Amino acid sequence: MGYTPPRVTGGKNLSESPLGFRLLSAVSAIETIAEGRQVQTREFLRRQYGGRNWRKLKGIARVEKVDGWIGLAEIHWFEAHGVGKVQWKIKRKLES
Repeated sequence: MGYTPPRVTGGKNLSESPLGFRLLSAVSAIETIAEGRQVQTREFLRRQYGGRNWRKLKGIARVEKVDGWIGLAEIHWFEAHGVGKVQWKIKRKLES
C-alpha cells in the first residue's frame, strides 16, 4: 500500500501529510517567514528530503485535530521546489 497525499477541498495534492491534524480548507493568507540561509534547519531538510532553496511559510486554515478540535489555526511548514510542503505544524489556534 503506497502513500497517498491528502487532498484539500478546492486545492491540490500536498507532498506530505500534516501529523496530528487534517486540513478542512485551503491555506490562505500565506506569508514567507524565511528563505535560503535564513532557514535555520535547511541542512536537516536537505538531508531528510533533498531539494534546495528551502522556504519557511505560514498561513491560516480550518483544521481538525486528532482530539476532535475544529477551528481556524495558524500553520507553519517548509517547502522547496521539487519536494513540496513538509514538516507541517499548528503554531497557534485562532478560534476556540
